[in-house]
Amino acid sequence: MDDQEKGSVVDAQGKTPRDINRQIKELIGAGETRIRVIGASAQHNLGVGIVEPVSIRFEGSVGYYCGGLIDGPKLEIQGSAGWGLGESMNSGTIEVHGNVGNSCAASIRGGTLVIYGNAGARAGVSMKGGLLIIAGDCGYMTGFMMQKGVIVVCGDAGPALADSMYEGCIFVGGEIEELGNDTVVSDSDEEDRRFLDDNLASWGIGTDNSFRKVVSGRRLWNFDKQEIGIWKEAL
Repeated sequence: MDDQEKGSVVDAQGKTPRDINRQIKELIGAGETRIRVIGASAQHNLGVGIVEPVSIRFEGSVGYYCGGLIDGPKLEIQGSAGWGLGESMNSGTIEVHGNVGNSCAASIRGGTLVIYGNAGARAGVSMKGGLLIIAGDCGYMTGFMMQKGVIVVCGDAGPALADSMYEGCIFVGGEIEELGNDTVVSDSDEEDRRFLDDNLASWGIGTDNSFRKVVSGRRLWNFDKQEIGIWKEAL
């Protein structure tokens, strides 16, 4: 029997997101460390604000903003997720066995998100730390205004990749449709390859691709009126 099967079950059928979250937190308060949520039917705002090292499995798809503001739990989604997955998470893990909508991992400070499918636009927008792994493709403006952390895209990347990023890096295993403003492709080194091998292998993702490393060109770090053109384009 899977360890998760030993935990408590929250039947979300016919309940509001508020009621579902309340029941989850009541179980946590009672000392439960493994929870299954069934029948969520892609409802929004599930599993938010959890700050305990518990394991929660959503058996089916979830809606917008699942796992927002978490600090420590392990969330597993056996389906797809809507917009804003894991927004502003501080630590913990989220794994999605499907696709995700726009702006997953927005403004995260730590932790790891693993998407086994594709991600929509602006994945990792304004990331301040942490790791986002996308096993498939990613959409428009992934890594927009990224400040820190790492994004790994095993498939193809859409246009305006890493537009206006400040720090951090993005590894892309497939094709890059278009780099964003002030973004360049840098040489990866042995340390980068070890990082990719170790992190992808730990999530059961192969590393056959030859990854390119995308970083900031640093031209937007300080305003220079002689380069007003690139500033206008970024804004």
